[in-house]
Amino acid sequence: MVPTAPRARNEYVDRTHAAEYECEAVIFDLFGTLVVAPSDTERESAVREFAAAMEVGTEIVDAVLGTSWRARHDGRLRSVGEVAAYLVARCGAANARANDVETTLRRLAFARLRADRSVYLALDTLRRSGIRLALLSDASPEIAECWGRTPLASYFPTAVFSCEECAIKPDPRLFTRALEQLGVPAHNSVYCGDGGGDELMGAQRAGLRALRVARRGGQEGLAFGETPWHGGCVPSVEAVPAALTARRDR
Repeated sequence: MVPTAPRARNEYVDRTHAAEYECEAVIFDLFGTLVVAPSDTERESAVREFAAAMEVGTEIVDAVLGTSWRARHDGRLRSVGEVAAYLVARCGAANARANDVETTLRRLAFARLRADRSVYLALDTLRRSGIRLALLSDASPEIAECWGRTPLASYFPTAVFSCEECAIKPDPRLFTRALEQLGVPAHNSVYCGDGGGDELMGAQRAGLRALRVARRGGQEGLAFGETPWHGGCVPSVEAVPAALTARRDR
C-alpha cells in the first residue's frame, strides 16, 4: 500500500467498557486495525522510492500521491498497471518508467500486509469460537492483488476491497457486499476498525454494530476521513475476542 492518505490524526480515548457483543460474524478493517497504519516516515520513504522509479522530483511525487488517493482506491483504476500508468502520467514521467513504478507498487504493498503474531492468535480465537470473519478495506489494486499471497488471507474467506467494488467507505454497498458473502444478517454482525473513512458510522448506518480499536501503529498513524466516535472501544485487535464473547461465555 502507498501510505499517502491525507493526514488525519487518531484521537482515540481508551474506553474498554460496555464492549460486549453476541455475534455470528466480524468484519474487520485492514490498515490501522489488523496491520499498522502508515507513518510519516513510511510515507516519505515511499515518496522517495517512487521518485527514483520515475526519475522525477520528490515534491512532484508527494503532491500527486497526496491528491490521488481517491482515484487509486475507488475503482477507476482497475489494475496495478493502470495505477502505474496513472502515476507516471500525473508526475510527467517518461512512459518507459511505468514498469519500475508497477514493481515498486507491488513491493510496497506486500510489505504493508504484515501482521503481528498476536493478531493471528486473536483471529484463531475468534474462529475457534465459531465466529465468521470477513475483511473490508479501502484498498488500491496492488493491495488486492497481493492479498492472496499473505498469511492473513487464509483467515478471511470473504475479502471486500474498494477498488474491486468501485466504492469507498462509508458507502453502504461495501458493507452489504461483505454481509452477502458472509451470509449473515447485519444485526448479527460486528464491524471492527480504527475509524478511518467514517467506517464506524457507516457500519452502523448499514445495520451492523461497530467496535473501534485504537489505531495500530499509534496515534501518529495516517488515516483518511476519520470522524468522532463515541461508541464501544477496545485497546487493540487482541482484545476483540474477549469483548465479543464475554456475554456468550457468561
